[in-house]
Amino acid sequence: MHELGIVFHIIKSVEDIAAEARIGRVSAVTLELGEVSGIIPHYLEDCWRWACERHEVMRGCELVIEEIPARTYCEACGATYETVAHGRTCPVCGSERTYLVQGDEAVIKEIATPEEGPGDGERPRAGLSAPGGAPGTSA
Repeated sequence: MHELGIVFHIIKSVEDIAAEARIGRVSAVTLELGEVSGIIPHYLEDCWRWACERHEVMRGCELVIEEIPARTYCEACGATYETVAHGRTCPVCGSERTYLVQGDEAVIKEIATPEEGPGDGERPRAGLSAPGGAPGTSA
């Protein structure tokens, strides 16, 4: 279960941002999670609840997950299509000269404080490593 390591990385990133902004408590974190990121939302949420209780600034913090659909681009015909439905083969022309353009990311979109609700917080856009990727990049 690599979700626990991902949660620790998110919490560390949020705590660093909170310390820099002199925020004493975080009430919600919104995470953009790619459809093919390899991260299982249910496991992430279970780890989140457990880990947040062990960090003062994060205690009781809500995790809001926004799923980013996976999209693939075909270099042969220029079509962009749903990755999960069609895989690597372009449904328009049949080419396999394709690459993923979105859907493998894990990005902290927003951090909310107790005075704010989700949707009103800081927007740090902190990138996380997707499996096989570097922070802030896609794998």
